Amino acid sequence: MYVISSLKTKLGFIALLLASTGLSAQILSSKQIDSVAEKTLSTFNVPGIAVAVVKDGKVIHSKGYGVRSIKTNLKVDENTLFGVASNTKAMTAAALGMLVDEKKITWDTKVTDVIPEFKMYDAFVTSEFTVRDLLTHRSGLGLGAGDLMIWPDSSTVTKSQLIHNLRFLKPVSSFRTKYDYDNLLYIVAGEVVARASGVTYDEFIETRIFKPLAMSKTAASWYRLKDKTNVIDGHAPYQGKLLPVGLSFGEIANAAGGVYSNVTDMSKWVITMINAGKYGEKLDKQLFSPAVHRELWTPQTIIAGGNPSSFSSYGLGWFLSNVNGKFQATHTGGLSGIVTQVTILPELKLGIIVLTNQQSGAAFNSITNSIKDGYLGITGMDRIKTYNDNRLKNEKQADEIVAKVWTDIEATQKASTVKPDVKNFYATYKDAWFGDVTISERNGKMHFQAKNSPKLKGDMTFYKGNTFIVKWYDRSLDADAFVNFTLNNQGKADGFKIEAVSPLTDFSFDFQDLDFKITEPKK
Repeated sequence: MYVISSLKTKLGFIALLLASTGLSAQILSSKQIDSVAEKTLSTFNVPGIAVAVVKDGKVIHSKGYGVRSIKTNLKVDENTLFGVASNTKAMTAAALGMLVDEKKITWDTKVTDVIPEFKMYDAFVTSEFTVRDLLTHRSGLGLGAGDLMIWPDSSTVTKSQLIHNLRFLKPVSSFRTKYDYDNLLYIVAGEVVARASGVTYDEFIETRIFKPLAMSKTAASWYRLKDKTNVIDGHAPYQGKLLPVGLSFGEIANAAGGVYSNVTDMSKWVITMINAGKYGEKLDKQLFSPAVHRELWTPQTIIAGGNPSSFSSYGLGWFLSNVNGKFQATHTGGLSGIVTQVTILPELKLGIIVLTNQQSGAAFNSITNSIKDGYLGITGMDRIKTYNDNRLKNEKQADEIVAKVWTDIEATQKASTVKPDVKNFYATYKDAWFGDVTISERNGKMHFQAKNSPKLKGDMTFYKGNTFIVKWYDRSLDADAFVNFTLNNQGKADGFKIEAVSPLTDFSFDFQDLDFKITEPKK
């Protein structure tokens, strides 16, 4: 999600144009940003994008490009609403900071002091887990662990069930030793906001953050928008075309990625962050204290593998690093068919916001970095070409892997004279945190259906041995998977595990965390 989900170059013309006018090292004008945005739309097949730039406390560019949906072809403007996805996390962290200011909690308050039923897999981790730990991606859980409780659609799992099910997620590293991005603990953080404040998380951020900042169009989720006349549809690429996609989160996940906003309102949020929590015409009002602001932008968890001459870390709701010697706070967000990015260089009093309605991270990176380069004096970079080349390379590799699997399937089916009796696999299976999956016959085919995640349904095809492949009916998911059965001593299935076929499958399809055991054999 998340963390997300899957990632014709024409910027060369811009580079030549800027070089010929002697502007290659200068800040892009609004007209030049327009050109970059339009070329990004066509290069990455994105229907619509909105871009805002704030500098020195003022909005110097705010505009929409393309269309909200390929179904309507209505234009994107600066007021068009997008799901900001995980850029919500910074707001959740700020909400907790406001409660720290009010002395209702501290960053190091134990989670069990606020949510007594909170329980992780390990008892020691449970007893030591703090509010700070909820925000810093160092819990010991693996990348996207448990995300299938909230993704890829409106799951039937409730918030209380989600909190209960955390105890079944096995860690992959020691507590507080390693960065692994997660979403579920931000949902818990939202529940801390609710219990410590006495109002729901949604009500808190809408009345305590959005209202004072005059973010009048913004809401805690799509479901809470008062006016849906100017909202995008998400889009996912499939076999060279775009598919409109529906919502991919239920409301229980609002604190991790629910907020819907536009570049007009998000500019107000970014300016407040640059001003360390101050807002108003004379900056005479304070959303949260300077101490809280420092904590939000203080490195908490080191992210390994970065540039050794720089640093890369996670603070509280923000990725933190330095770029050309300048401190940078940024975050991305991804939902099905939507990806977004917010970038702040506070020393330059610069903020860049890019919202898109297609799930290409290369698109927002191209725009953000093209704009940022001018302020940092970086020259000679064709950002669209760089990101597009990488995208095409990764997609080619993934396509080759997937194509080989299906070629193998066809060859196996032609060559095999003995195939497993699929009736030996028909049963209901249960995973401790995900719930039930039924393998049955439907329309003469082997069929997979998850109880708690309705979108996860599809036909299954024999592959090799005891392994089948499930091909989801919803092709926008781009997450077809191996289903590897285990057999009992009677040669009948007693469980299975799942593994994504494509390496580009979004990490929130955390199939690797599932371990199904049979509960009800079919008679």
